[in-house]
Amino acid sequence: MAEKEFESLGPTILVHVELPQAKNQEDLEELHRLAESAGATICDAIVCRRDGIDPRTYIGSGKVQEVADAVRAHEAEVVVFNSPLTPAQERNLEKEIGVRVMDRIALILVIFAMRARTYEGKLQVELAQLRYEQARLVRGWTHLERQKGGFGLRGGPGETQIELDRRALRERIGAIKEDLEVVARRREQNRQQRKKNAIPVVSFVGYTNAGKSTLFNRLTQSEVYAADQLFATLDPTLRNMVLPTIGKVVFADTVGFIRHLPHELVAAFRATLEETVQSDLLMHIIDIADPRIEENIEAVNAVLTQIKADSVPALLVFNKADLKSEVAVGIVRDESGRPIRVNVSAKTGAGLDDLLQAVSELLTLDQCSFELCLGPQDGKVRALLYELKAIDSSSYDEQGHEHLSVKLKPSDAARLNKVTSGRLAACLENHNRKQLPWEQEEELVFDDID
Repeated sequence: MAEKEFESLGPTILVHVELPQAKNQEDLEELHRLAESAGATICDAIVCRRDGIDPRTYIGSGKVQEVADAVRAHEAEVVVFNSPLTPAQERNLEKEIGVRVMDRIALILVIFAMRARTYEGKLQVELAQLRYEQARLVRGWTHLERQKGGFGLRGGPGETQIELDRRALRERIGAIKEDLEVVARRREQNRQQRKKNAIPVVSFVGYTNAGKSTLFNRLTQSEVYAADQLFATLDPTLRNMVLPTIGKVVFADTVGFIRHLPHELVAAFRATLEETVQSDLLMHIIDIADPRIEENIEAVNAVLTQIKADSVPALLVFNKADLKSEVAVGIVRDESGRPIRVNVSAKTGAGLDDLLQAVSELLTLDQCSFELCLGPQDGKVRALLYELKAIDSSSYDEQGHEHLSVKLKPSDAARLNKVTSGRLAACLENHNRKQLPWEQEEELVFDDID
């Protein structure tokens, strides 16, 4: 039942409907790129302007006939609408046009199915697909007669088949959810281990096809699949990096965003998107050569708000600077000197050193400074501080105690204190204070840990 949605598309007619609320319209050019990413050959694009939606066919009988004529003229196999269709509208359109009809959500699911390579990615795609099909199941069996049965029984063969399919869908969705929970728990264990070791995570986010994977490959010397197409990367990829002033950092490449990312996909990719929410810093990759740059930035910010990642600090990375001769690569700072933007070219490598410098600066901002006095029994505290490269200076007194000047992010200090069962706080010099140096963010920090 769901497998047909995963096949590559063939000759395709696009249908774009413009309604009065223009600000909420999908973009026709984006639909072109989505269809091409799904392997479609675009035969024609029909634009329809309406004051309202036709409840039966979405576009009205006259426009349905125009689409049907275009399908016959171009021998098209698929019609893609740039709007969500109800199950009834989809079925009525297929009946009158005579070929497969799909909406924008189904098209995105086709692309996701083609891109998924890992076990988790395939499960997430199947879950999104089954949830999408659930709403269309009732209409799928209306060709079977719904008559009352004999001997006091109700319902005909159609109703029986619907119940069987509903049960099969529910069971499969439940099984996928259980499998994804196992994967999510494993991902959470890895995440907690990184927190325990105070390893910061930097997530790459951005509009699809902004060059995230190309930049990721450049920085981490990886071979993540990268291509000039929408949703080239679907499965998240994590790589370790070592930055001079930070130490070990994890870079995470994530799925690209689009305008009005369907809720079905956000729900299915919850575990993957949590990697973004739990990050210490977001690198918002932006295609500087895209004429819709402002719209793309707004679309990404909208998705970040939707997944509750809008509070994570972000660095704007304007990629493809090699396509704009008037743009100088390097760091752009605000009045306080904080990096807010970096212009780079992932293709040529220009500006990447500036990018890593900006990331290092942002990860070390808002650090708290304090003095420690370590005894011979505090080897674990000492080792973790050196591993974090948090020690500015050290000296020894006559009793053999080591005195350290330390700089740490409040969240890292709180985690280290927890890992060492409170020894970090116990080693503080002048400990007779009401508040520990990192407790200005205590509630946020410990909510994050627990």
